[in-house]
Amino acid sequence: MEPVVTVGLDGSPESLAAARWAADEAERRKLTLRLLHAWPLLAQEPAGVPAEKDQNYWARRIVRTTRAEIQAHHPGLPVVENLVADDAEHALLRAAAESEMTVLGSRGLVPVESYFLGDISLPVVARAERPVVLVRAGAEDDDRQSTRTGTSGVVVALKLHGPCDDLLRFAFETAAARGMPLRAVHGRSLPVDAYVPWGVDHEVAEEISRETQELLARTLLAWRERFPQVDVTDGTALVSPAKAVVQAAEGADLLVVGRGPHHRGPASSLGPVAQAAIHHARCPVAVVPHD
Repeated sequence: MEPVVTVGLDGSPESLAAARWAADEAERRKLTLRLLHAWPLLAQEPAGVPAEKDQNYWARRIVRTTRAEIQAHHPGLPVVENLVADDAEHALLRAAAESEMTVLGSRGLVPVESYFLGDISLPVVARAERPVVLVRAGAEDDDRQSTRTGTSGVVVALKLHGPCDDLLRFAFETAAARGMPLRAVHGRSLPVDAYVPWGVDHEVAEEISRETQELLARTLLAWRERFPQVDVTDGTALVSPAKAVVQAAEGADLLVVGRGPHHRGPASSLGPVAQAAIHHARCPVAVVPHD
């Protein structure tokens, strides 16, 4: 199958925002956009059935209305429609395995029970084999405005312990495709022995900060050489990784975070950094699985 960017549609404003963002990204990367809508009751219908008797009418309308809007703004972009007779979670996971990335709508800042695309979102993010990008309604307008004004760019949150090549590859490729700067951030909470009765031992804190900054610079070195066209900055914060991510996301065009291998269990197995990004970041969030 040719490389595609897949967007999951459910007729909500969030999924339309995701489709607009995915179309922009597919055009940047010169990829095909796949519009996916899953409905378990999808059935073969004979030709000429009136709309009021066509049980597939609304499913088709969701996809076709979205396609018309996308092609009005991206007339040269290859777009394919994909109506699937399956539940959304299974369909999206299967599509994610075949896609360069999967894009879903997000309600991010509202309570847990009203996550993007209903209750299938976290299982997809936690189990997808390829990157999943979450886009809130209005984020694609922010993205276009920031492209014009040259604001923050792409932010990637790094652990610095364990492999992170997949995460950095996605972040650098995205920054290069967008012609935007990349900012790498790492948060590290101070250990207990860094504290003294009157506060923080500044010598210990400075030593930890220096060592962490050196490790971050070494981690980025090969990727800077591989993508010389990308303007890269890096920085560490002596706060929890989750707090560092939320702070770094302010004003960003895209936040990229990692996710470890999926193991059997609930979607809440997502780590605290990914959870913080999904809940609180106002910009689109890319969750990239890695070993």
